[in-house]
Amino acid sequence: MSKHERWSKLLELLAGEGRIDVDDAACALDVSPATIRRDLDELAEQQMLVRTRGGAIAHGVSYELPLRYKSSRRAPEKQRIATAVAGMIADGDVVGLNGGTTTTEVARALALRAGGNREGRGRREPAETSAPAYTVVTNALNIAGELAVRPQVKIVVTGGVARPQTYELVGPLTVGVLNEVVLDVAVLGVDGVDPRLGLMTHQEDEASVSRLFAERARRVIVVTDSSKMGRRAFARICGLDRVDVLVTDSGLPAETAARLGEAGIKVHAV
Repeated sequence: MSKHERWSKLLELLAGEGRIDVDDAACALDVSPATIRRDLDELAEQQMLVRTRGGAIAHGVSYELPLRYKSSRRAPEKQRIATAVAGMIADGDVVGLNGGTTTTEVARALALRAGGNREGRGRREPAETSAPAYTVVTNALNIAGELAVRPQVKIVVTGGVARPQTYELVGPLTVGVLNEVVLDVAVLGVDGVDPRLGLMTHQEDEASVSRLFAERARRVIVVTDSSKMGRRAFARICGLDRVDVLVTDSGLPAETAARLGEAGIKVHAV
């Protein structure tokens, strides 16, 4: 097991339990206690946890796994979701993307589709002088970084203060930009979908930005793997009545899909 894999497992254990015991973690990961101690020391240096005698604890009560350590979880499902969503977006659409691993995959799928469409159209003019295949408005720095080098996609980045866990920009500057744009579709990644409370995420500042994405869009597509269904998080984004389409994986229970359908939401399980 590589260091990156060990760190991902340790942070997952921490997210679930709130604390880690060296001996228990060594047993769970099938490595020596000395290796776990070194890993915890390095993670503490990066301020991802707090070292204690015999283990470590999370920084706060509501612990959030950093984005770079969540990217490998349920990767095949997220890629299938992203491909399906890209097929729902029309050429020329203005697309809002909040941060997250699934929306990052959507951005990649859009970039690939834009490149393929551009080649298939047989246009001769330089890409920088032709109309973009899509305009993407995002508050996620990692998505902006990936799309900025794609000449077929016009990228608009909100201002704001960066959150290191998710690479998302939040705050008044973010709100100021979003208040000045109109979106054809908002694609929202979430941390929980509750039948009564709606869409949820861990941080209240990110929730307010995602809510504004939804308010500025003509159509709202929620992208989430089935593990998030029925799960609650700290901050509410909006109710299910604001959602037009939910794209998830085939693990979605039929009963849940039926309830969402009754609420007027088109469900695509891929």
